[in-house]
Amino acid sequence: MQPVAAIKKYKLHHLLFWLAFFCGWYYLRFQDYSSHALAFKITVVKVLDLALLVYFTNLILIPKLLYRKQYFFFSIVYIALIFFSTAWKISILGSLMHMQTFSILSNFKLRLYDNIIPHFLLVSTGVAIKLVSDYVRGEQRMAEISKERLAAELNFLKSQVNPHFLFNSLNAVYFLIDKSNKEARDALHQFSEMLRYQLYECGDGKIAIEKELKYLQDYVDLQKLRKDDNYSVRFNSAENMGTFSIEPLLLIPFVENSFKHLSNNYKGWKNEILINAAQLNGEFIFSVSNTVDYHNLDKDTFGGIGLRNVKRRLELLYPGKHELNITEAEGWFNVNFKLKIDENTGV
Repeated sequence: MQPVAAIKKYKLHHLLFWLAFFCGWYYLRFQDYSSHALAFKITVVKVLDLALLVYFTNLILIPKLLYRKQYFFFSIVYIALIFFSTAWKISILGSLMHMQTFSILSNFKLRLYDNIIPHFLLVSTGVAIKLVSDYVRGEQRMAEISKERLAAELNFLKSQVNPHFLFNSLNAVYFLIDKSNKEARDALHQFSEMLRYQLYECGDGKIAIEKELKYLQDYVDLQKLRKDDNYSVRFNSAENMGTFSIEPLLLIPFVENSFKHLSNNYKGWKNEILINAAQLNGEFIFSVSNTVDYHNLDKDTFGGIGLRNVKRRLELLYPGKHELNITEAEGWFNVNFKLKIDENTGV
């Protein structure tokens, strides 16, 4: 791991910043106290108090209140926190300096000027850095999403045939199939519905979850036609799925790769795929488990480009709202995906 990547991963830059802040504060103020030991203790209290307030505001108050447009409640809580945090800090400093009268209420005007206002400005600086940083990351993420979507559209246009010609041809083939061959007609109809979904419905942003699951079911049914009795594929979808929407074609890579892992070589090898979809406690839960043929893996399985592409798409589309766990144990490959659902607007 590169040093810069390691620093970002373990948040070491935060530690380095506060250490530098501590050293600077101590260097500028140690001469104001009777000993270096007392100056050190007081600096620890001041820096720790400021750091706790900055992180509490940035990690809890801003996401829970400010970003949810509860501006009045945020302002009240923010000001109250600064006031009580300052009072707590002054009380501890009074104990360290053995000054019983050293409190926020003793000479309040001076405390307001020397403690509360500087405290407010320092914490607000941390808030400003947080807001600017989140804005920049949001803009970068939107730019990346636009770039990804543009690339996908260009690739789609390159490979797209005339849809009218395609569906007219499929209809012609459908009517050429003998009416007694219901299985072939149903398969062609499913294939036509899958193409219709990709061509006409996936270009309008998010899609209803029932349509995405119907697309998966059609894909699974068509795959079953290619398999023999040595394959067991189960697709369980809960009835109380709800009415939320997700990005189209988000789940299909998980299912496609489950079929790639199966064995085509060994007699007596039992192939199994288990797909489950449900909604529970405000989360969409989707899992795919399949047996694995280690002799039949290719470079585009979940160990290669396929996994990286799926993870990258999820990071761009649902930052902080999804959980993806991929495990392999005892001959089974397991994908467990969770997505938080917004109660008002869907995912």
